[in-house]
Amino acid sequence: MSEELAEPLAGSAPRAAAWLLIEQSGPWGPRALTESHFHPELGRELQELTRGTGVEIALIRRPGKHADRPPTGERAVYLAHTAPGRSWVRTAHLADPHALRDLDFAAIGAGEHGGFGTPYAGDPLALVCTNGRRDRCCALLGRPLASELAAAGHAQVWEVTHLGGHRFAPTMLVLPYGFTYGRLTPPDAKEVLEATHHGRVVAEFCRGRSFWDRPGQAAELAVRQNYAVDGAEALTVTQTPDPVTADTWSVQVRHTDGRAWQAEVRRSAASPARPESCLKAPTTPDRYDVVSLGPLAATAT
Repeated sequence: MSEELAEPLAGSAPRAAAWLLIEQSGPWGPRALTESHFHPELGRELQELTRGTGVEIALIRRPGKHADRPPTGERAVYLAHTAPGRSWVRTAHLADPHALRDLDFAAIGAGEHGGFGTPYAGDPLALVCTNGRRDRCCALLGRPLASELAAAGHAQVWEVTHLGGHRFAPTMLVLPYGFTYGRLTPPDAKEVLEATHHGRVVAEFCRGRSFWDRPGQAAELAVRQNYAVDGAEALTVTQTPDPVTADTWSVQVRHTDGRAWQAEVRRSAASPARPESCLKAPTTPDRYDVVSLGPLAATAT
């Protein structure tokens, strides 16, 4: 219904400066970090340790069928930061995920990895939301997409527990840059991964970069769509709440080449009401619309 109502994707991405992704095979519950074969006490502790740090935790698993039993051996862990110009991904294989309690999550949220693991320099990480216990849409639409991408030879495709915005399913987070995409067909998703491999963004299907708050996500994508900017690391944003008008922000978007734009972004309740996810009651989720956008005088680089 969201697509039928032409609800914009821009400004709907999950907000996270950094991501901690932990491999966990087997079934996931609605709150997968504490309702799966992952250690529930450790899950609760990690949630508390990351609170307010800008670090988002999610479980990941390879596409396909999953036996309902605890995993054995080492598990893959990815740690990623998504700041433009300072994005990075680190990876490790851990026999005991309790070691993750020792990470300095405040520093990670600020962009310092503290030497965790080793640098990851492989293909883009494609993380497709598939947790059917949290939202049926993600299972029905996300799992076939993840499986097709894996079958097509994309080696770094993972199912992930939660990206929000279920009404935009299938949704996919792509690292290292932290852009989330929605309403993807398999050809669209392949185009996104190819573009990411070359350091580009496909604005048409993009929900936003997780590093920015949602007004900034909407403004950045408006610049990309209106001024043909596709470089993943090309833009930064600075947003300021309007001191007079509620639910309105002034957002400056700056290009590394010196160009800049001024946007006004307004939050409103989506109308008419629509289900935020499959089998849920209709509601009016927030939407972020760019109501004006224009260039500023160029500055020297």
